[in-house]
Amino acid sequence: MVPQREPLEIPEPAEVPRVIVVTGIMAAGKSTVAQLLAERLDRSAHVRGDVFRRMIVSGSAPIVPGGGEAMDAELRLRYRISASVADAYAAAGYTAVVQDIIIGRHLPEYVKSLVSRPVGVVVLAPGPDVVERRESGRTKTGYADGWSAAELDAALRVETPRIGLWLDTSDQTPEQTVTQILQRLPETRVD
Repeated sequence: MVPQREPLEIPEPAEVPRVIVVTGIMAAGKSTVAQLLAERLDRSAHVRGDVFRRMIVSGSAPIVPGGGEAMDAELRLRYRISASVADAYAAAGYTAVVQDIIIGRHLPEYVKSLVSRPVGVVVLAPGPDVVERRESGRTKTGYADGWSAAELDAALRVETPRIGLWLDTSDQTPEQTVTQILQRLPETRVD
């Protein structure tokens, strides 16, 4: 027997931000939550920020602690490209659900770079112990090259302005998280 999703009233299109940014640290659940959120909206596109990083074939700057100006320039390029893609989808009548690691000073800069309004921000903030457990069950490895879940989590919580909807998803399934986002959609708005 196939489990049934709990019934959920989808928000009216006027209540849905034109762009919804889903962010958090590696293994916080961004990809899964952003995909499920996009699937629950009427007209939507999932803009995966890491795709733009992978498009660089050679000469990319390593994303490492203290990566310096080359890393920062590459992050800004990646964010600029994803923001322009999100704006293009929003201009065509889709809700763009952007998923990427956009933390610290980069988050308000990213929101300001978007032309589309209104904008929603969802910060997934499970505890670092939960992130480490999730990371150990993934096929890809995000925590290498000097990163640790505890250090990145501390950077998220200390350096990232408290804008949008912050959710501790430690004890939630991705489906529960998406339901909570949709129920609390007005709290995501940052304009």
